Formats: sequence, C-alpha cells, structure tokens
Amino acid sequence: MNIFSAAQRVPVTTPAILRVIANFVAFQAGWFACVLGAAHSLPWAGTAFAAVIIVTHVFFAEKPRREIRLIVMALLIGIVWDSTLVMLGWLDFTSGFLLAGVAPHWILALWALFAITLRHSLAWLQAHLFAAAVLGAIAGPLAYWGGLGLGAVILVEPLHALVALSIGWGIFTPLLLRLAREEGPAI
Repeated sequence: MNIFSAAQRVPVTTPAILRVIANFVAFQAGWFACVLGAAHSLPWAGTAFAAVIIVTHVFFAEKPRREIRLIVMALLIGIVWDSTLVMLGWLDFTSGFLLAGVAPHWILALWALFAITLRHSLAWLQAHLFAAAVLGAIAGPLAYWGGLGLGAVILVEPLHALVALSIGWGIFTPLLLRLAREEGPAI
C-alpha cells in the first residue's frame, strides 16, 4: 500500500481536486495573513481574514457540525499547548494576547485553519498516521520557525521550544487526523 492509497479509494473528479486545491490555498493565505498581521502589530487583521475562511468553509461544508466539532477540538488542543509553551517561557508571540500567558488569538485562528485541512487537503494522511506523525514533527516546528523569521514568534528557549513543538505536532497531527477520519470523509 503506498502513501496515496487512501486518495485512490475516493473517485477523484475535477471539482473534488479543485476543492482540495482551494482548501490548501485558503490555509496558506490564512497562515500568511495571521503571521504577517501579528508581525506588523495588526493581529486582528489576520484573525479576521482567517475567520472569513473558516466561516466560508463551514458554510459550504457537506456536514457543518462535523467540521465545527473538529475545529473546536483543534482549538482546545491549540490553546492548551501553545499557552503551556508560553507559560514555560520557551515560546512567545509578538502580539495578539487577550490574556497574559494565554496563546494569542491569531495562533488559535491558525489551529482552526489547520483543522479545516484535515478532511480536505490533508485527508490523504488519515490512512497513514505514522507518516502524519513524522510530517507533523517536522512541519509543525518549521511553521513556527517561519513565524520567527517573519517577526510574529519569539523562540525564547529555541532548543526547548523546537523539541517541544516537534513532539507536540508529532502527536497532535495524527490525533486530529484520526478524529477527522472517525467522523468519516467529507469529500
């Protein structure tokens, strides 16, 4: 069984491919809006842009309640995880805090944006949770490193932060994909 076998089980049509591409592009646009907004002391701009993407996604979802449940799960994980890293003094953010020690709203918007990819542009990983863990362990910290480079994230203790982010995303990525899979495919 190859890594793309899950996608082979679903008949692929042009509209389905376009939805996957649109989902991927929307996530990337939302990521850049949130990170650049935070880096330029305009965190609400990125959060608002992400909210439009998320609301649009849920509005057009075949089963909106299913999408909302997954978004809520991702938000709960995200607020606990990123807030823990902030409270440990390993990670910090340049703007967007509503409460001291709690992850800023724009990073939570990124967790919600990530959730909307799990049944769409990342759906192929649902059948490959080990690959998802490896990908999460690498891509998760790289996203924060990108936020550092753009000026939205501060790695106070870089080694501790990157190791923790790698472990966390290596666990949370397959966990959220499994939750997405248990609710059934959306496409």
